[in-house]
Amino acid sequence: MLLIYSAGTDAADTAAAADAPSFEDWMIYDKAVKDAGIWVSGDALADLTTATTVRVGPAGERTVTDGPFAETREILGGYYVIDVPDLDVALDWAARCPGSRGGGSVTVRPVAEFEA
Repeated sequence: MLLIYSAGTDAADTAAAADAPSFEDWMIYDKAVKDAGIWVSGDALADLTTATTVRVGPAGERTVTDGPFAETREILGGYYVIDVPDLDVALDWAARCPGSRGGGSVTVRPVAEFEA
């Protein structure tokens, strides 16, 4: 899974902002992943302002707050689930992802498989 993080709105690095991917960059990458036959699933996430966080305390009490974890500087913006033979290939696709530019990053994590 490629987890795509943007730098967030307080990123003041103008060099990174100048290198931010365009909508067309995303469309080209999306097509490349699908044309390569490795796309399993993926989506962009709705705006950060629509997020709600739920935490459950030791006694089972539920706390619901607007937004994601407050101290984070990077914002999870979307993901791709790809089917590739090994980590090196996944890292190559992560490096090609427009989200890895403009102050963003792409985290590569395997999807856990559990027996039924």
